[in-house]
Amino acid sequence: MKGLVIPFLDRVNYHSSTDEVLAALAGLSAFRLDEVAWSDYPYKPSVYVKIAHTADSLLLVYQVSEKHAIANRRNTNDPVYKDSCVEFFVSFDHVHYYNIEFNCLGTGLIGYGREAENERSLLPRSLVERIHTDSHIVTKQKHGEDTAWRLVLNVPFSVFDAHSIKSLAGMQCTGNFYKCGDELPVPHFVSWNRINHPTPNFHVPGCFGELFFQ
Repeated sequence: MKGLVIPFLDRVNYHSSTDEVLAALAGLSAFRLDEVAWSDYPYKPSVYVKIAHTADSLLLVYQVSEKHAIANRRNTNDPVYKDSCVEFFVSFDHVHYYNIEFNCLGTGLIGYGREAENERSLLPRSLVERIHTDSHIVTKQKHGEDTAWRLVLNVPFSVFDAHSIKSLAGMQCTGNFYKCGDELPVPHFVSWNRINHPTPNFHVPGCFGELFFQ
């Protein structure tokens, strides 16, 4: 099981601009999503992630380069995992977890509950849309080149509505980071912590890694 120490940034918060967030994150190291658990889906796009927390929010930046960047889902809580999608799953009690999923345009879906599908539900649209997003896509310059895109997420603690989180400092949680594209011309399923499951499935909390918030 992998472990990750998530730094605290005191110069930015939920109300900071994207430029301010990126400047604050500039000095942090990115980590790569490089686990491909299913041989039927060997394609592995380039995906790097930075994560930090502030006094009132969680910050995520995904930097992606892939063959196909497609976003057909435009409404909150649409099945964005069928598009070019990045995801972050986090559990604060080692039983229930939030699945935060966004396509490359910044359309979001968030669910919460236990592992079993009938014990999970989508968060209200109003909560999902509290997340500040900034998407930047660089279109292909030449035939055959990958498309690069970046997504910035500034997630207020209020999104985690089943918990009363005032601060993440000192918390030890579990979670995983993903990149997928279920309906892309080249479907793929990439993760940070390796998943032990016979078929593509990100909803395996037993395969989450450890997250330590400074």
